[in-house]
Amino acid sequence: MLRSVLRASTTRLGVTGSRFCSSAADKLVITEVDDKTGYATVTLNRPPVNSLNLELLTAISETLDDLQNNKSRGMILTSSSKSVFSAGLDIMEMYKPKVDRMKEFWSTLQDVWFKLYGSPFPTVAAINGHSPAGGCLLSLCCEYRVMCQNYTIGLNETRLGIVAPTWFMASMRNAMSRRDAEMALTLGTLFTTDEALKVGLVDEVATSKEDAIAKATAFLDKFKKISPQARSMTKQALRSKDIMELEDNRTQDIDLFVYAVTQPKVQKGLEMYLEALKAKSTK
Repeated sequence: MLRSVLRASTTRLGVTGSRFCSSAADKLVITEVDDKTGYATVTLNRPPVNSLNLELLTAISETLDDLQNNKSRGMILTSSSKSVFSAGLDIMEMYKPKVDRMKEFWSTLQDVWFKLYGSPFPTVAAINGHSPAGGCLLSLCCEYRVMCQNYTIGLNETRLGIVAPTWFMASMRNAMSRRDAEMALTLGTLFTTDEALKVGLVDEVATSKEDAIAKATAFLDKFKKISPQARSMTKQALRSKDIMELEDNRTQDIDLFVYAVTQPKVQKGLEMYLEALKAKSTK
């Protein structure tokens, strides 16, 4: 139905008893499938902050293929970090980049978005830490978001002098009112948990990671008596316009990303940002 969403790859999940588990080779993403509910808990596991580099994005993409191939009943996306869901795109993929790798990096991010935003199975983000930029994007791709207290979330690209791609914007508009999304995107707003709940960026607030996963499970349980096919087709119909728009302009989107990132002003901005992070870490 949706071309990019329905791509498949070789299944890599192993079986232990009646539970699927990621192999050691997949340590960037840990997948556990509960043998009672059939729900998969997918844990981002690239310390310290789950920065989305090519390798992590590839692991996420392959995991989504595995879940689809195994006809997953639902997925909960979370983090192994105690304070960060995902810090977003890895700056080192864009600072003084090799063009071929940068193109592969962006194409793989597109793949992850296609597969997660248009997944045939229901998805929930259990946001157990800060979630700026690309981390926010991953959570927005999910149908439901449960966020722990005392963290921040948002697409803050304009603060770095970067324009969020239109498919990032579409993901936010799908969760919030158009007006709230416009203000958030242009200001590069990072919302607190309570602020995110107020504007609809998240759906529930949790007291802990365990509570977030419990609430995510409760959301997935709502579909037990709903036809999986009807649910999937309804979701994909609602999201198809956003998906097809990127599919039709995929190469152009990659070229635009490469052009924008390689501009001297952007490279200088990334350099200053890295220097600020280095200075902060030495204090």
